[in-house]
Amino acid sequence: MTSQSNLPYRPTVQLQGRSAIVTGGAGGLGSATVRRLVELGASVVVFDRDGDRSAELAKELGVLAVAVEGDTTADEDVAAAIEAAGLLGPLSVLVNVAGGGVGGGRTVARDGAPHDKASFVKTMEMNAIGTFNTTRLVAAAMAGNVPDEEGERGVVVNTASIAGMEGQTGQVAYGSAKAAILGMTLPMARDLAPIGVRVCAIAPGTMGTPIMMSVGEEMRRKLEADIVFPRRMGRPEEFALLVESIVRNPYLNGENIRLDGALRFPAK
Repeated sequence: MTSQSNLPYRPTVQLQGRSAIVTGGAGGLGSATVRRLVELGASVVVFDRDGDRSAELAKELGVLAVAVEGDTTADEDVAAAIEAAGLLGPLSVLVNVAGGGVGGGRTVARDGAPHDKASFVKTMEMNAIGTFNTTRLVAAAMAGNVPDEEGERGVVVNTASIAGMEGQTGQVAYGSAKAAILGMTLPMARDLAPIGVRVCAIAPGTMGTPIMMSVGEEMRRKLEADIVFPRRMGRPEEFALLVESIVRNPYLNGENIRLDGALRFPAK
């Protein structure tokens, strides 16, 4: 009898003929992910609040990409993205990249003022609530897929941050929002196992998105100073490669994965 370990490995997750949704798909990490998934043969919905940039990217990539303008916290917008993906093929991949922050600051500022509650709530909405909302609706749609030979129907990749593990001074809102995404990973993986949907999250460090690369040279050196190796910002394409690895490796599930060049955020 041939042992399982001696069998040749063949990835079971194939993307040709399948569809994906990338939230925040017009941004730096999102657009790199869209491009990589299209290269792998998937049809991709570029789901982003910036309709113009989404449309430009979809036009550039051709028939395998479709733009849907919308907000991850709005059920009707997510439903439109799901419908668009369904027209392209079985919806098998969701990559939640959309997020961001509104302001920041200490829990109590040096002048004694308490942190603004509205900006905290908005930052949680943009990250944690948007990620949860899109996942719950897309996973429900994935449940209708025909499973592969191992019972898999779909994969969800969420985007957190190492700020969710070691938030710096003044990052209480953003750090809390990203920590919430990290906290979703294992419960979601357990919740969605009966329908054959895997869930992982990526926690990037300092990534060289167009916004980050636009900072001045002095600020850039400061941002890169604590990165161990390679001593540079991460490339969006490296984020996309990790998304690919998660999607294509059927044994990756319930895991939060750092992508940071061994960076550990200092307190300030």
